[in-house]
Amino acid sequence: MGTHEERDVARHRFDVADAAPLLLDARGVVTSWTPDAQRLLAYAAPEVVGTRATGLLSTEDAARVPELAERCVRDGGWAGLLTARRKDGRPVRVMVRITPAVEPGGAPHWLVLLSDMSGARGWDMSRAVLEQMVTDSPVGIAIVDTELRCVWSNAALERYGGGSARERLGRRLAEIQPGIDSAGIEAQMRRVLETGRPVVGYEHVGEVRSAPHRETAHMMSFTRLDDDRGHPMGVYYTVVDISERYRARQRLALLDRAGEQIGRTLDIVRTAQELADVAVRHFADFVSVDLLESVLRGAEPEPGPLGDTDRVPLRRAGHQSVNPGVPEAVARIGEVATYLAGSPPVRCLSTGRSWREERLDPLAKEWAKDILGGRAATFLELGLHSVMIVPIRARGITMGVTTFFRRRRQEPFDEDDLSLAEDLVSRAAVCVDNARRYTRERDAALVLQRRLLPHRLPEQDAVEVAACYRPADELTGLGGDWYDLIPLSGARVALVVGEVPGHGIDAAAAMGGLRTAVRTLAALDLPPEEVLAHLDDLVARTAREEGVPPSEPAGIRTAGPGCVYVVYDPVDGRCTMAAAGHPAPAVVRPDGTVGFVDLPQGSPLGVDGPPFEAVELALAEGSTLVLHTDGLLAHGGDGTCDVTGDADRERLRRALERAAPSLDQHCRTVVDALVPDRPHDDVALLMARTRLLGADRVADWDLPADPAVVADARKEADRQLAEWGLEELAFTTELVVSELVTNAIRHAEGPIRLRLIRDRALICEVSDGGATAPHLRHPRTTDEGGRGLLLVSQFAQGWGTRFVPGGKVIWAEQSLTDPPC
Repeated sequence: MGTHEERDVARHRFDVADAAPLLLDARGVVTSWTPDAQRLLAYAAPEVVGTRATGLLSTEDAARVPELAERCVRDGGWAGLLTARRKDGRPVRVMVRITPAVEPGGAPHWLVLLSDMSGARGWDMSRAVLEQMVTDSPVGIAIVDTELRCVWSNAALERYGGGSARERLGRRLAEIQPGIDSAGIEAQMRRVLETGRPVVGYEHVGEVRSAPHRETAHMMSFTRLDDDRGHPMGVYYTVVDISERYRARQRLALLDRAGEQIGRTLDIVRTAQELADVAVRHFADFVSVDLLESVLRGAEPEPGPLGDTDRVPLRRAGHQSVNPGVPEAVARIGEVATYLAGSPPVRCLSTGRSWREERLDPLAKEWAKDILGGRAATFLELGLHSVMIVPIRARGITMGVTTFFRRRRQEPFDEDDLSLAEDLVSRAAVCVDNARRYTRERDAALVLQRRLLPHRLPEQDAVEVAACYRPADELTGLGGDWYDLIPLSGARVALVVGEVPGHGIDAAAAMGGLRTAVRTLAALDLPPEEVLAHLDDLVARTAREEGVPPSEPAGIRTAGPGCVYVVYDPVDGRCTMAAAGHPAPAVVRPDGTVGFVDLPQGSPLGVDGPPFEAVELALAEGSTLVLHTDGLLAHGGDGTCDVTGDADRERLRRALERAAPSLDQHCRTVVDALVPDRPHDDVALLMARTRLLGADRVADWDLPADPAVVADARKEADRQLAEWGLEELAFTTELVVSELVTNAIRHAEGPIRLRLIRDRALICEVSDGGATAPHLRHPRTTDEGGRGLLLVSQFAQGWGTRFVPGGKVIWAEQSLTDPPC
């Protein structure tokens, strides 16, 4: 008991055995001392008799003596626990019982009985008390002998079935409860009998006679009973029904598994299958997940009726069964499961409310029909007896239904099961809807990026080119990587690879804007470093207009887009390039060895950094330029890419050194070797094998700054056209040469040079040392001049100006396929 007062009230319920008696007078003075008291407290009689009893108690309990004396007088005695002091000063906890001892005609005395409680299991209790405790206990209690046969049980144990206490006598557990795991329980009993160590908290799950066809859980504890000599007599065990607690724990565990296993991807079908996998075995025996066709496409469910008056088609997205092969399913994954109009699944889909049936009509037609054979099955054939249907709803949209069946487990679904199923499906529904929304956005982003990326690289003679693009996986989404090949004047080409941070439609749209800007700047024939400088200004200005805070100027890769811009001239085999926060290109030499361009790494676009620097190098014919985004090398180690990392470059070097029959196959082999099927980041790879225009396709002349040389230039051009078999272009070429050379002589300075290039078009170039570009004019009829470039623009398919170190080049192109004007 918790207090001395409670012990006082309960004193008449206990017998104190083996007590040491002593006598006190009315003043609390010891008048009689016994050998038992001496053994307990180690005082001899002469040391105690005649002294107050308070000297035998601890200081705390001695202070309570006046109060206890009053209670003894008032109540006729007292019983409780006190702390006494032995002669050596050691405290000892004693059970004290005080009762009046009045002699005839004498003064009142008090009989005090002391019982040592140190090391005792508790108060020695009467048989009546013990019987009341075990017989009336709400906990099921039983005792078995060493042969594990029941010798006693209380009434509470009858709640679990197996008969009354009299019917249990002499029977083993397997005879009393044939449906439970008697072998496992008896194994615990034998272990307790052998070791003497109790087993506490043993949990048994199964069916008992009191609850057939229903899984129950019980907590059991086992303790060995020994006789006076310490020999085992049997096992005392208790049983407590914890079925509700067990079911609550199972529900929480199921929801925890659902949180861990459902929605690990953004794939709708995989998410539906994860829902079915989680629910089977521990909750249901067969689960099917059916979704609307529009949901699988990532679209919103179509408004209006679900179908015609006879059948409503859904698409089977996932199912699972406790039986291998899912024999209960009448439609395979991806096939159409057609439900009869008015059937419970269609009603749940229409109303958005769940439905439960504890016992199905075994002869009822199944709701779904096999699309292959039109088979109609009964629930009796399928072995299904209890069902729940829960609509898959998220954000006010019903996307499909999940159906839970029980087959092996005879316990029908109850309201708690329906509540759990609704919670489970609601969690999965959010994941399905997220996957649906992602599918819609990803499809839109893919369409956008495919339209923004080049459908086919333009034909030209400067390089043989191959490209490969691999989008990111479904968890990260589509990114903003791009590549391009842009024909330039003078048979040159620009090779571009870039990337925009982020994923999704925004990244794809930003990529499209940058790609358009690059093509526009390329048309101006600007050097690579100037192209990047203009792009840098464009990105920074766009960020300011959109309210994006400026990035830290530390060359951080994720601060802005990256780009590498390369210009290759097939006439002299020279290549010029610049980079903005982007990996430098690799070069595969004609002999198969691989090197990397020592290219200065400029800051990402839009980041305030130093001016961009360009490098120029000569490439042997048959060399392969390899331009790539950093996603190509972000799949080893920690998943990051260092644009100058030796380990990443070594991986790329090994992949590039592997020979392939064609450049296109080589490009794909490199990507397959370095990138998984679903990479974390987008990957773009552009490979360009260089070509050279032979001397038979290029002719040039140095011209003095003398107007008389114009006629000679026309004659040389006519002679060269005759060698090339292009006499039909002689008239227009003479006109172009005459006007361009004349303009250079009149308005420019320095050396003048005329060059003809026979590529896919006939290119006429005139270079001089001037720094000003000519402008096209539209003269009036009375003007005497100003018609030169106007005529050139009329007769040529294109013309322009590009600046080079030491001057400029004015060029004009004529088609070799279209008839001359």
